Amino acid sequence: MLRGIDPILSPELLGILRAMGHGDEIVIADANFPAVSNAKRLVRLDGIDAPRVVKAILSLMPLDAFVDDPALSMAVVGDSAAVPPVVSLFQQVIDTVADKAAKITPLERFAFYERARGAFAIVATGETRHYGNLILKKGVLPSGGVS
Repeated sequence: MLRGIDPILSPELLGILRAMGHGDEIVIADANFPAVSNAKRLVRLDGIDAPRVVKAILSLMPLDAFVDDPALSMAVVGDSAAVPPVVSLFQQVIDTVADKAAKITPLERFAFYERARGAFAIVATGETRHYGNLILKKGVLPSGGVS
C-alpha cells in the first residue's frame, strides 16, 4: 500500500498510467465491452464499477488541456443525444476530480470501438450499466511537475 494512492489502482495500472505520454488515451470499459479483442494492453478490474475507476485514474492523471474532447463516451445507438445515467456519473466525477473542466463528448459506437483499438490501454471493469465506457486523453503536468 502507498499513501495517497487509491487502493483500486493496481501495480499494473499504475505502471500504465506512468508510462502513458501526453495525448495517449486510456479506455475505461464496461463488462460488455470487447476489451480482450481490442486491447494493446489490458488491465482487469472486475467487480469495480466504471465511475469508481474513472475517479481513481483522474486522481493521478491530468486530462489533456490542448484538445476540445479529452473525454469521450459511446453514443447511444439510435439516439446520439441521449445521456445514459452512467455517463452522467462520469461527468460528475470529471467535474469534481479532474484538474481540467471537460464536457464528455459522445462518439458513435463503431467510431468508439475504432478509437479504443488505438488506445494505449483498456481497463475492463465490472460495470453492468449499458454505455459504461469512457476514453480519457492524458494531458501534461504543469511546468515544474507536482508540488
